[in-house]
Amino acid sequence: QVYKGLDIITNKVSPQEQRLCRHHMISFVDPLVSNYTVVDFRDKAWHIEDIFARDKIPIVVGGTNYYIESLLWKVLINTKEKASTAAGPVTDRKVELEQLDGVELHHRLSQVDPEMAAKLHPHDKRKVARSLQVFEETGIPHSEILHQQQEEEGGGPLGGPLKYPHSCILWLHADQAALDQRLEKRVDDMLAAGLLEELRDFHRRYNQEKVAENRQDYQHGIFQSIGFKEFHEYLISEGNCPPETSALLLQKGIQALKQVTKKYARRQNKWVRNRFLRRPGPNVPPVYGLEVSDLLRWEEDVLKPALEIVESFIQGRDPPAEPVKMEYDVNENKRSHHVCELCDRVIIGDREWAAHTRSKSHLHHLKKRRKLEAASRAAETEGDSGGTETSGEDSSLPL
Repeated sequence: QVYKGLDIITNKVSPQEQRLCRHHMISFVDPLVSNYTVVDFRDKAWHIEDIFARDKIPIVVGGTNYYIESLLWKVLINTKEKASTAAGPVTDRKVELEQLDGVELHHRLSQVDPEMAAKLHPHDKRKVARSLQVFEETGIPHSEILHQQQEEEGGGPLGGPLKYPHSCILWLHADQAALDQRLEKRVDDMLAAGLLEELRDFHRRYNQEKVAENRQDYQHGIFQSIGFKEFHEYLISEGNCPPETSALLLQKGIQALKQVTKKYARRQNKWVRNRFLRRPGPNVPPVYGLEVSDLLRWEEDVLKPALEIVESFIQGRDPPAEPVKMEYDVNENKRSHHVCELCDRVIIGDREWAAHTRSKSHLHHLKKRRKLEAASRAAETEGDSGGTETSGEDSSLPL
């Protein structure tokens, strides 16, 4: 939402709602800027201090959760300052590294920062490239910098100390079936609001030339937004193919958008559980759950308890609601390294490994291997019995 354009597909708050409450950090970055990072976002968010200075309450709204982390904790490493002082044109080293082969990238990282390499999946080129960039531009292993942050006073498993110690988190969650239905309706509402016209206009102004030159990039900047790349085939073929084909590609894009939106919502909820509820520590704000499955009960289930919680924090007393608690295993290693030779996959994390060993794919490969082993044993047994013959001269001689 920091980028100008694609207001419908990025679900920006409407101008009417913006007039009801002052909003910040919306529509201020040129769409063609591809190297805008979470560090830039954090540095721009001085509005929070300004809001406090005016004796107001800043409300950070999700949900790109990684960006929210940057506002809550000291977790980022700024390498841009060093890059900007270097002579010659400024290049984004991380983007350069991402062009390399993933295996080569991970091998490089294992040479300079084996601890970080063991924590990152070899296929996660973005994070591997970022860790390499940190080492190249600071001379310090990424893992060492993270340890330093965690060891600061008030630090913990999530990083450095909380920037705003009196923060609280309001987690709006819904029954999965109700959420999925609502998300599908949201896509339908976006189409009714003019989504296709917005996509066509944006494609014509910013992406058509890149596609023609085969340099389109759906991994950086606004072009990585959920929804734009899902309509790629439809946009590049519109007007160049039969109407029936165009209609099929349009439906394919709509279904893809609905599917990826639901997957993203699941990842958001997983992030809250993993980052807040399963990693308790001195630097984790309390999380208060608000049930939003039934929108007809918005006043009773969401608005009223949310206001009571915030009012309690302002007055320095305990809220009437209890924060969400979740069981966790203190011995669980979220960054353990597992290799499944059967599936030819690398799995990071104890919980993920346990889930993989129970997955349909793994069990299918396991069943297949057992069948092959059983067939091999049967063939060996048959070969042994079939090859044994009795000699009339001396049956005691070995074959």
